[in-house]
Amino acid sequence: MEKFLLFLVVVAAMGCAQMVPVSAGIDHIIGGSLGWTVPPNITYYQDWAKPRTFGLGDKLVFMFRTGVHNIIEVSKEDFDTCTDKKVVQMLYKGPTVMELNELGDHYFYCGVGTHCEAGQKISITVTKGPGSAGAQFEVTANSPAAAKSSADSARNFVLAGGFLSLLVSMLFM
Repeated sequence: MEKFLLFLVVVAAMGCAQMVPVSAGIDHIIGGSLGWTVPPNITYYQDWAKPRTFGLGDKLVFMFRTGVHNIIEVSKEDFDTCTDKKVVQMLYKGPTVMELNELGDHYFYCGVGTHCEAGQKISITVTKGPGSAGAQFEVTANSPAAAKSSADSARNFVLAGGFLSLLVSMLFM
């Protein structure tokens, strides 16, 4: 009987491991350590994006304080001229995480004051393939993205372990 219960526990643990969600895609922290703010030069965000590939399922992480910056997704024409005639969406709460689920070109800028004119704008192209961080801006072990990944892994491990503990305690009651 004990071996059968042990077998059930092992099978349940394997099932739990299968149920733990696996994160797909890359979290791109816009601007790296600078975050989403008025940049040091007008090409900063485009230079930051250049070595990257943005794939379906990747996430854009805009790190900013609510009330200080925002994100406005617009048409290419509005992006080029810092206008808001064809707005796709406006996001005001920071930090913001946006999952990329549409292929093609996407244009974002900060609509506060003259932040867009100062270079707080980024355009990206979302492709079918997997995303990449590019050699120049690789995620390091101490980066916020690595910390988030480690925290997610730890949380998933604890959730699976908690479920397993509950199952074991129910079996032995």
